[in-house]
Amino acid sequence: MYNFRFIAPILLVLGCESPVNYHLENVTQLSFEGDNGEAYFNADDSKVVFQSKRNNNECDKLYIVDIDGENFSEFPLKDGAFTCAYYSLNDSYIFFSSTMHLGTECPEIYKDPNPRKYIWPLRDYEIYRFDGNEVLQLTDYPGYNAETTIHPTEEKVIFTSLRDGDINLFEMDYNGENVVQITREYGYDGGAFYSPEGNRIVWRAWYPSTDKEKKQWKNNLSKKFIESVPLDIYVADRDGSNKQRLTNNGATNWSPSWHPDGKHIVFSSNMDDWREDYNAFGSNFEIYLINIKTKELIRLTNNNTFDSFPVFSKNGKKITFSSNRDALNPRNTNIFIADVVIK
Repeated sequence: MYNFRFIAPILLVLGCESPVNYHLENVTQLSFEGDNGEAYFNADDSKVVFQSKRNNNECDKLYIVDIDGENFSEFPLKDGAFTCAYYSLNDSYIFFSSTMHLGTECPEIYKDPNPRKYIWPLRDYEIYRFDGNEVLQLTDYPGYNAETTIHPTEEKVIFTSLRDGDINLFEMDYNGENVVQITREYGYDGGAFYSPEGNRIVWRAWYPSTDKEKKQWKNNLSKKFIESVPLDIYVADRDGSNKQRLTNNGATNWSPSWHPDGKHIVFSSNMDDWREDYNAFGSNFEIYLINIKTKELIRLTNNNTFDSFPVFSKNGKKITFSSNRDALNPRNTNIFIADVVIK
């Protein structure tokens, strides 16, 4: 058994105009060493796959654990860096991105001289599919190919790719064929999820508009990283049409995904951590729920550390997220799971 620790329940209170209260109960920690993130449910919500940098590894590898903390295991493939693992329909495959095509070592990444600056590297990832025995490389395009998630009913995936000097969203079949570009506006589009019905998508984006911002974005791409720019949450039809902006607060709003009702988006933001001493938003990311139609915003966590990567189970009864709330290892990001109760 992989030991897990029980965390005190968290009360999630909606705005005063709403008659419903959301509560997180039985908040449970599932990981206890290293830096961990992006935990995604399998088809029947019985387990999650996530990435973790641990065991003296210099880059992330993949791990799997049951939602009750049992049966913790390492992913059998270990060459290179890994990220963005996601189960297919019926758990036939696990999709993931890796640098395994470059060899066994962890590739070097850009390190900013400012230790306060939060950046995430754009490694030369390719997207793969693994069925437990065979590995199939789905992309073969030099640069960043990652952030893969699946369509709820069709054998399609949506992913993020750096092609032709910009980062956009694309869709392809489970075998890597029939690639279709979805977004085309200059800037960063990433982290997309299909809606529960599969007819819409949500993602995070930043579109530089001034000469200074465009220079900043060009510099990011040349050094292969993305910094904490004022990202916003967007929804659109599956093909990218009827685009709607949900946030516009100057903060970094990211890691969006759908509530199973198809009417709300859960995401992470530092919108409530404005730092007068730095004249900028800080590093305290909280989790929020936004109504797509009314834009009503609900703060779901109230913590003084990082909370992000929220994902609901398919029935909406559980939620996974990544957090620095572990008091024993406050510098590490760990995986948590909680029951979602409506009262």
